Amino acid sequence: MFWGYLLILCILPILWVIQKIFSSYLWEDLKFFLKVVYCSQKIEKSVKGSAAPGMLDVFLQHVSTTPHKTFILYQDQAYTFRDLDLKSNRAAWTLRDYGKVKSGNCVAVFMGNEPAFIWLWIALAKLGCPMACLNYNIRAKSFLHCFQCSGAKILIAAEELKAAVEEVLPTLIEEGVTVFYLSRDSPTKGVQSLFDKMESASEDPIPASFRSGITPKSPALYIYTSGTTGLPKAAVVTHKSVFGSCTVALLCGLTSEDVVYIPLPLYHSAGLLIGVRGCIQTGATIVLRKKFSASQFWDDCRKYNVTAFQYIGEILRYLCNHQKKDNDTDHCVRFAIGNGVRTEVWKDFIDRFGKIKLFEFYGATEGNAFFLNYSQKEGAMGRYNYFLKLVQPFEIIKFDVEKNEPVRDSAGHCIRVSKGETGLLIAKHTKQNPFNGYAGNGSQTEKKRLRNVLRNGDIYFNSGDLVMIDKENFIFFHDRVGDTYRWKGENVATTEVENLVLMLDFIEDANAFGVPVSRKWKMPFFCRSLYINRVE
Repeated sequence: MFWGYLLILCILPILWVIQKIFSSYLWEDLKFFLKVVYCSQKIEKSVKGSAAPGMLDVFLQHVSTTPHKTFILYQDQAYTFRDLDLKSNRAAWTLRDYGKVKSGNCVAVFMGNEPAFIWLWIALAKLGCPMACLNYNIRAKSFLHCFQCSGAKILIAAEELKAAVEEVLPTLIEEGVTVFYLSRDSPTKGVQSLFDKMESASEDPIPASFRSGITPKSPALYIYTSGTTGLPKAAVVTHKSVFGSCTVALLCGLTSEDVVYIPLPLYHSAGLLIGVRGCIQTGATIVLRKKFSASQFWDDCRKYNVTAFQYIGEILRYLCNHQKKDNDTDHCVRFAIGNGVRTEVWKDFIDRFGKIKLFEFYGATEGNAFFLNYSQKEGAMGRYNYFLKLVQPFEIIKFDVEKNEPVRDSAGHCIRVSKGETGLLIAKHTKQNPFNGYAGNGSQTEKKRLRNVLRNGDIYFNSGDLVMIDKENFIFFHDRVGDTYRWKGENVATTEVENLVLMLDFIEDANAFGVPVSRKWKMPFFCRSLYINRVE
């Protein structure tokens, strides 16, 4: 230990000289890197001694030490850590008895934001089962595709999504799938109800032996991401990834005293892993919102004494466009975590609603690259941190948007871009920082791997994102490659639009494609046009 401190004292003067020569942000970069190391060690220590440490162990510690602390606020109801523990026990026993669920079996959840989403996740973790988080907007072909690629044989759906379930129910029954509604009775033949069975189920703890075969590399979640082509892909999120995902919240300063407002959908990694997982780690309170509402956002923040919230860029834009009020700065919010906010919206938001720290971050659900705008640089998604790059190798390479492929030199290797030049963000696949791929889709997994990038044999994850680094090493998002558009904060492939249109009997052929939209309309990215050939 003594020699370690001595080494640091010797290095500090050298770093001071380097800072003067190379970068005014050197100390800030080093400080952030050390904070990442500290937070990582803190997370590891929180479950020290556990046989298979993970998110569940942290949750059970809160149940043991602060059982009556409010964990979730939803509408006019409050749920403590103990409440969720008992509900998850009942759900786990019910699924085991009526669904014959065993460790390793995947269960698909099809519902909006509500406490049941969270206690079902905990219940499945207690059983050692991965959970497939289905987007409640998907229908028909997309619904079946997402369900089937997860390998699930159990579907739990919200009763208000009954029509979507009934549309594909014949196929599900044919494949031997057991379907539950989150209700006390079922109006649909072939679908069971869950709540009534839970009421008579035991509240006894679930034996740890039920999940004894789970390892850090075992799948914990399947979260769906829409790429540049085709139907959504089920990104494999391991227990190790879930366990470490709370690092973002810790880096932003989340504590047990915070109240976090989550209006983002829980079927995405931002709401579930950055938000809920971060609150599980710190013991913070969650305010869960069914759907985002610009008119009720700040009233909710005042009602629940919210100190932090999650966002996507469009949320901040909607808030800025909403009618101004005299009490716009009357709130307790001190910071927000999210991504995709434009520079002009960032400025307008701070000017209007007060000095709220915006922590922009970058990270794909299935990706292995992460950036955080810890310097609060307006419009940037993060910084090119030399220290962090040692443990998370990444590159920005030249990309031919016409050919939709990286530019390679005469030796067949990719070419790094210069500062100020837009390029493709890629991250190296390593044992410590892997790309885990997509469930049931080996071809799409392989498409996201770039091989022989800088030297023969190396493998990088293709993020599909074009970014630019400026002279101060700030990283700015530029665009997505391929033909996608943004809908309510989600990437949607144009092929998904085509597939939906082609379901109409009188449509013979359809082709969705991108056209640029003038900035005066204040619409992000691209609007899409649709060519349709009708059947006469």
